[in-house]
Amino acid sequence: MEQTPIVELKNLSKSIRGKKIIDDVSLLLYPGQITGFLGPNGAGKTTTIRMMVGLMKKSGGEVVIDGQTLSAGFEEALSKVGVIVENPEMYKFMSGYKNLLHFARMHKGVTKERIEEIVQQVGMQNRIHEKVGTYSLGMRQRLGLAQALLHRPKFLILDEPTNGLDPAGIREFRTYLRRIAETEGVSVFVSSHMLSEIELMCDRIAVIQNGKLVDIRDVRETNESHVYIEAMPAGKTAQLLETAGFPAEPLQDGFIIQAEKAQIPAIVQTLTTEGLDVFTVQPHRKTLEDQFLEMTGGGQIAETSAE
Repeated sequence: MEQTPIVELKNLSKSIRGKKIIDDVSLLLYPGQITGFLGPNGAGKTTTIRMMVGLMKKSGGEVVIDGQTLSAGFEEALSKVGVIVENPEMYKFMSGYKNLLHFARMHKGVTKERIEEIVQQVGMQNRIHEKVGTYSLGMRQRLGLAQALLHRPKFLILDEPTNGLDPAGIREFRTYLRRIAETEGVSVFVSSHMLSEIELMCDRIAVIQNGKLVDIRDVRETNESHVYIEAMPAGKTAQLLETAGFPAEPLQDGFIIQAEKAQIPAIVQTLTTEGLDVFTVQPHRKTLEDQFLEMTGGGQIAETSAE
């Protein structure tokens, strides 16, 4: 049975002063799945997110959240959404608990029992009654996540959520997101320039460039036909591989070739017969950074504030 998407972007477009910033973007986001949103500087990530939550008027297309369009039922659609943009802003003179109580009043049906539940879920029970001004950045991120999840949203948007966190804080945050997605069926949408973190955190990535969605793929998609071979001397290795019909791409001390598993024994035999010393033959999976640069033609990874 095919899964029903929580969010649908249908031919979403945005033009500013006659220039098309977002060009016919269509994307489906599913429950229990974490999707990374990547793109070079100025590609349109922030603009897309702003239109998804109604902070910027779209020029064309539609955003559908849990079956409700933003155009026809803005409040109902947005009631299903939680958002964290970089470092969450809280009232520092108030305790974490009072901050959550304040945000709970903005939503219908958020009980004190729900607040206690979400505090437990993000592991803040020992610090929740202390003032936010005493919290570390990691603690504020936990509180921000708690605030975004108070009303049990079906869709969670995170824009650069791990900015400023140390490695331990990033790992904790990643663990919470995975737990929320899997146990509560929340669809999580993460925009970030930290490709190594996206690779660990996400199930899928959607890549945008020049306002167009250029690719959607599974993060754990393997390149089974790519093989890393290290043999000496290197120059002769490359020459023999080329002659055998396997153009070699240099990588570290060896080469990447495209070959099927059944072809490997013959390749190794060719190298050893010619007197080469073969040190390594193993499958090669391209990193998310490699894939990103291929998809965008080497576009810059880092985020900018004016997008």
